[in-house]
Amino acid sequence: MAEHLADILKLLKQKEWVDMSHAFYPEIPHFPVFDNVKVDTLFTHDDGFFVKQYCFPGQYGTHIDAPVHFVKGKRYLHELSLKELVLPLVVIDRSAAVAANPDYELTVADIVDFEKEHGRIADQSFVAFRSDWSKRWPDSEAFSNKDATGDAHCTGWSLEALRFLVEERNVAAIGHETLDTDSSVAYRKAGKLVGEYYILEQDRYQVEVLTNLDKLPATGAVIYNIVPSIQDSPGFPVRSFAILP
Repeated sequence: MAEHLADILKLLKQKEWVDMSHAFYPEIPHFPVFDNVKVDTLFTHDDGFFVKQYCFPGQYGTHIDAPVHFVKGKRYLHELSLKELVLPLVVIDRSAAVAANPDYELTVADIVDFEKEHGRIADQSFVAFRSDWSKRWPDSEAFSNKDATGDAHCTGWSLEALRFLVEERNVAAIGHETLDTDSSVAYRKAGKLVGEYYILEQDRYQVEVLTNLDKLPATGAVIYNIVPSIQDSPGFPVRSFAILP
């Protein structure tokens, strides 16, 4: 068995690996109510070792949201199983539609059209919405995309699409390139993030602020979401990457 696992690892390392997380530093785009990351040097090599201290909110940069992030009583980050963090990856590309209309919402029809071309989305998949929003990085103004009145115009999932993925396809998790699950327009209409609440209420997790989705196939890759097992955390920056087929 040990030799067999070693062979599998050797095969995996022959494949292409794609980093799906942005670099993490203070000035990156982030949720507007949060302060920038604070970084202090506690010790230098003159002290015999080099140590920095970081102060930041859990939902900063490319990050994972545990269900409890929005829904009281749901699971914390440390309660997600290791096997939940490694999943078949599905990438639905609606970047052209988003380029034409930044307020675009991914729909059930988009999912149905995707499946006509690529086959049914497998049970317990991680489904990522490719919008190419990450190409606006690291310009915070471009990322928030506010108009002259100060209203943001960012793409997102429709609630109906999220319901379809959970109730009809039993996905394990979702991901996207934007700061929020919902479109800016949907948020303004509802006054809250209805889609994000829904997906977390279903005891699923999500990864936000992904990148390099344009380098991934529609199906066939595997996503790994590597994150510390922090006790009672609702979310944390994540190193997400994909291994291509």
